[in-house]
Amino acid sequence: MGKILITGATGNLGIRTLDLLLQKVPSNQIAVLVRDPESEKIERFVKEGVEAHQGDYFDYNSLLRAFNGVEKVMLISAVAFTDRNTQHFNVIAAAKQAGVKQVIYTSIIRKENSNLILPEVTMSDLFAEQTLRASGLDYTILRNPPYLETLHSFYGDALKVGGVRVPEGSGKVAAASLDDLAAVNVAILTQNGHENHTYNLSGSEGSSFADIAEALTEISEKNIAYETLSENDYLEAMGMPAFTNDFLLGWVRAVNTGEFSETSGDLERLIGRKPMTYKEFFKKQISISK
Repeated sequence: MGKILITGATGNLGIRTLDLLLQKVPSNQIAVLVRDPESEKIERFVKEGVEAHQGDYFDYNSLLRAFNGVEKVMLISAVAFTDRNTQHFNVIAAAKQAGVKQVIYTSIIRKENSNLILPEVTMSDLFAEQTLRASGLDYTILRNPPYLETLHSFYGDALKVGGVRVPEGSGKVAAASLDDLAAVNVAILTQNGHENHTYNLSGSEGSSFADIAEALTEISEKNIAYETLSENDYLEAMGMPAFTNDFLLGWVRAVNTGEFSETSGDLERLIGRKPMTYKEFFKKQISISK
């Protein structure tokens, strides 16, 4: 097996991927791209023998240097509210120029032929996917669902306020845990046969916001109500910066209309076990907080 490089290695998904990858691959075959190679987040991995390359998605030459001698690049997508198109294009082009064989890209899950546009996400994901397919590189596109760890960002601290308060809708979201998605990343990075495939990594079970309120009530033994708000009242209650309003509403509307409801089975097949469910996740989180 050739050298593997993970970008975004200090983020939530990157750190988990790196931890699991080290259980499968010798550290001298692993490299990471980070803005600060001396970051505390990456220090323990460097001590184990992982190569840390200073670089940035906007710095093309740094990408070329980091990708030298690398066989597979795990491209963890850039965050919203940045120039994602330029960043993703640079990584793909530099990988091609440096002789990388395969790029694995983390995209956002969506229904086929959907007209949904998530602000700051959908169009740049489509651009990255199209760029990869046209690059001549082997690619794997991993379409990630909303994370179980970030579901609360759609409805706030339900246990504190005593309710899941969101705009009305009955759609479900088949969210998945970061640990399970990291396990998929490692499977793709360490196995053959995933070249030029696209996987929809939905969780195995969908939940509506009403289902979430019911599960939290059952697990916490508190009364967590499901309450519907107008979109304006919802945004006011969430108290997010105004420039993120369309972004937040886009995700909530997508959940409420069932854009993330489909369960493909790809996640379970790739990790070889049942993914964590939303109820199992809530039980774990509530147990930790006690």
